[in-house]
Amino acid sequence: MRKLLLAASAAVAVSVAAPALAQAPVAAPYDATVFAKAKALQPKVVAWRRDIHQNPELGNREARTSKLVADHLRKLGFEVKTGVAKTGVVGVLRGGRPGKVVALRADMDALPVAERTGLPFASKATAEYNGQTVPVMHACGHDAHVAILMGAAELLASMKAEIPGTVVFIFQPAEEGAPNGEEGGAKVMVEQGVLENPKVDAVFGLHVVPGPVGSLFWRPGPMMAASDRYEIKLKGKQTHGAQPWSGIDMASLTADIVTAFNQIAARQVNVAKSPTVLTVGTIHGGLRYNIIPEDLEMAGTLRTFDPAMRKDVMARAEKAVASIAERYGAKATFTWGTPNPVTNNHRELTARMKPTLQRAAEGGRIQDDIDYITGAEDFSYYQLKVPGLFYDLGIGDPPGVNHSPFFTIDERALETGVRAQALTALDFLRTSTP
Repeated sequence: MRKLLLAASAAVAVSVAAPALAQAPVAAPYDATVFAKAKALQPKVVAWRRDIHQNPELGNREARTSKLVADHLRKLGFEVKTGVAKTGVVGVLRGGRPGKVVALRADMDALPVAERTGLPFASKATAEYNGQTVPVMHACGHDAHVAILMGAAELLASMKAEIPGTVVFIFQPAEEGAPNGEEGGAKVMVEQGVLENPKVDAVFGLHVVPGPVGSLFWRPGPMMAASDRYEIKLKGKQTHGAQPWSGIDMASLTADIVTAFNQIAARQVNVAKSPTVLTVGTIHGGLRYNIIPEDLEMAGTLRTFDPAMRKDVMARAEKAVASIAERYGAKATFTWGTPNPVTNNHRELTARMKPTLQRAAEGGRIQDDIDYITGAEDFSYYQLKVPGLFYDLGIGDPPGVNHSPFFTIDERALETGVRAQALTALDFLRTSTP
C-alpha cells in the first residue's frame, strides 16, 4: 500500500474482529475444480512467494519480478505485454466462450526497509533509493500478491474452455510510489490503456494484512483514504546555536508547524464526520549541533475521505505554514504531490460478489463492514474508470504490521488468495453472460 515517505510511520493493518460466519452461499458448478486446483498449486505459489521475497525490487525497478511473471504467463499461452508503466506486465486470457472482460490486479514493488524476520529466505538485497543505498524488503506483502495472481493465472488457464469472456491480469509496479522525479503505479498503467484493449468491465484486487488466516474483509463504498503527499521548504537565517536571536530558529519554527498541524485535525475540522489525518513524516535540516541552519525541509501526508474536507484541510495547512514562517521572518514553499484518490468499492458490484468471497474464504469467514482504513491504495485509479472491488486477506498475526521490518505472512493464506482471485473472475463473467 502506498502510504509513507521513507522516514514516515503509518499503520497499514486493519483491526477486525473475528469475521462472522454467514449462511453458506450456493456453490457454483466449478467450485470443486477451483478448490482442488488451488490446493494443488499451493506448493508452487509458496515457492514463487519465497523467491520474490528473497529478491525484492523497488518501484519502477521490478525487472526481475516482471521477467518471472511474463515468462510464466507466456508458458500458459497468454497474450503478454511488458514494459507497461516502465516495468508492468499485462497478460490476457481469452476464454472459450464470448462474454465480458474482468481484470485482476497485483502490485509488485517492495520497500526501503531492512528485514528483521529471521526467515531462511529473508531479503539481503540493497538498491538505490532517491540517491541513497538502502536495504530492500517486501514489508507490505506484495510478494504474496504476485504469487497469488500467478497461481490464479495458472488455475484459470487450465479452465480456459469453460470461461465465458476474457480475464486481464495486471501486474503493476510502483504502488508504493515512484522514485523522486518519476511517475509510476496505477495512474500510469491506466493512462497507458491497461483497461482499454480489451475494454475491462470490472476489476478486482486484494491486499494481505494481519487478520484470521484465510479470512476476507472489506467495506462497500469508501474503504481506504485519499492520500496527498506534501513537501515544505523553509528558508531562514543561519546563525550560531548559542545566539538564536541573531538568526531564525528553524527548530522552533518547525515545532510550531507540527503543533499547528496537530491542532488542525484535532480541533479545527469535524473528524467525527469523516476520518482525517495530517501527519509530518520527515524533517531534514542542519549539519552540526551548534549551528542553526538556513534551510530546512519537512514532508508528510494528508489522509481524507471527504473531498470538501480535503480541500479545507489543505488550505488550513498552507495558511498555517505561511503565517508561522512570516512570524519568524522566514520564507516557506508548500508543494502538494500527485494525489491518491479514495479507494471506493462499487456498491452494486461489492454486494454482488459477497457470496463469491464467502465461498472463497477459509471456512466462509468474511466481514463486510470493517472500519475505514486511513492507509491508501492506488488501486483507486482503476476504480475511477470501471467498477472495482478491493478486499483484504487475513494472514495471521505477524510480529509486525505492514511496512514493519518484522512483517511476514502465514503462507496458508495464499491458497485462499488464489481461490478468491479465480472465483471473483469466474463468477463475474458467469453472471454477466446473457
